[in-house]
Amino acid sequence: MPKQVDAATLKGWIRDGRELAILDAREDGEFGRSHLFWAVPCGLSKMEARARVLLPRRDVRVVCVDGGEGYAARLAAFLEGIGGTDVSVLEGGTPAWVAAGYVAFSGVNVPSKAFGEWVEHHYHTPSVDPAELKAMMESGMDMVVLDSRPIDEFRRMTIPGGINVPGGELVYRVGDLVTRPETTIVVNCAGRTRSILGAESLRSAGVPNKVVALRNGTMGWELAGFACDRGRTARYPEGTPATIDDAFARADRFARRHGVKTATRADLERMRGEAGRTTYVLDVRDPSEFAAGHLGGSRSAPGGQLVQATDQWVAVREARIVLVDDTGVRARMTGGWLRQLGGWEVFALTDGLDGRLEEGMAPPEVPESTAIRVPHITPAELAALAGEGAVQIVELARSIDFRDGHIPGAVWGIRTRLARLAGRLTGDRHVVVAAAEEWQARLAAEELRGIVQAPLKILAGGTAAWKAAGFPLASDRRDPPDADCVDFYLRPYDRNEGVEAAMREYLSWEIDLVHEVAKDGDAPFGAWV
Repeated sequence: MPKQVDAATLKGWIRDGRELAILDAREDGEFGRSHLFWAVPCGLSKMEARARVLLPRRDVRVVCVDGGEGYAARLAAFLEGIGGTDVSVLEGGTPAWVAAGYVAFSGVNVPSKAFGEWVEHHYHTPSVDPAELKAMMESGMDMVVLDSRPIDEFRRMTIPGGINVPGGELVYRVGDLVTRPETTIVVNCAGRTRSILGAESLRSAGVPNKVVALRNGTMGWELAGFACDRGRTARYPEGTPATIDDAFARADRFARRHGVKTATRADLERMRGEAGRTTYVLDVRDPSEFAAGHLGGSRSAPGGQLVQATDQWVAVREARIVLVDDTGVRARMTGGWLRQLGGWEVFALTDGLDGRLEEGMAPPEVPESTAIRVPHITPAELAALAGEGAVQIVELARSIDFRDGHIPGAVWGIRTRLARLAGRLTGDRHVVVAAAEEWQARLAAEELRGIVQAPLKILAGGTAAWKAAGFPLASDRRDPPDADCVDFYLRPYDRNEGVEAAMREYLSWEIDLVHEVAKDGDAPFGAWV
């Protein structure tokens, strides 16, 4: 059994200045109900891939937590199995943490969202409410609305007339998009964090325009009774901006002010070889730029999303973060915010894209799956079997994605919990597993071998290959129902009932975060030693 630590010991470790990762073994939706501030979700269903990228150094100090279900011990055993040498479990889980008098947080990406609220308070970031923005639009004011979210969120819903410029691109691109200093710039997101950080990025970088955040984003817009656009594609022009020199000067001043350092590839190699220090190497450009060519060993982490959801990429407190881009603007802006958010030692790599580069998106390293032998089936073969009623399909996808589109007749499942499907997988019909990535399908098939007697196969290429072959997808917003979506923390607009109430609750929760963080005491935003 892994060693156990009590809540008071862990509280001390968070504050002792040494490297520490707190990994929560529950699925994302369960994690979102109640967790420690600096905990990072590492659910059992994806731990083989996720733990390896969250912990670049296996001998780092790690504490595994859960909600008291026993999942943390399973995660700890796995970490020790892949070389972890300093792994503990929080005794009693999150309930014990609360019982000891410490603060637990609901929601996801809490450090980043709390930081956004701190930024608004600290920098006095100006904002307009939806009614004000509507009046500005109708008056014909010289203005532009910049949506700071990734393109997929932008397409789903956005403010009418908005242009998609993800947060990490704002300072880099704004000079080409807004050529008159008289133009008012309004930055929005779905709620609050990226609106605030996007607007404050432009203000802190010294853009001469009046810049405001849209208070409460698209949620606030719809709650005010206004309609969002759907399916818009308006986006910034590709390529290096003509105003790159101004953008670099602004970003460099911002980065220096907040303690971002610079490093070369040679420096990075020395960092990687240093014992006792964790180094993350993150490419903050657009994912399409990363796929076209990137530094070996780096991960794609678009700058705006990295600040908005730091816990998706970085788990180790007191670690070192090296940021890669092409011109230095995006790395410096992202680094300046990361320094204020978490106090990490942050470097902008000056020559990260010089020399040999790698292309594409490398699949995750999951050696546990490689030895599992499972026959493949093509989309055409699966369609033929489905047409004969001779197959049962288990689809591993995020619940929210399964709702949007899945193979007709498939049942949704979570790897490590497939035994719950036993009653639905009956008879001697073939069972086919479809997943976004083959490692997941292989590991799920291995688990299903102990549950079903029928022949098992995995769908080559997963649901994406099925769709690419021209076969139809089924969708059902209520399959799985909200209560079963334990793998995903449903946003207000993902819910089937009480959407407006959930929006109001979410916005109130965000606003109150800054007070809860002060009560917790473990995040001195902007004042790290």
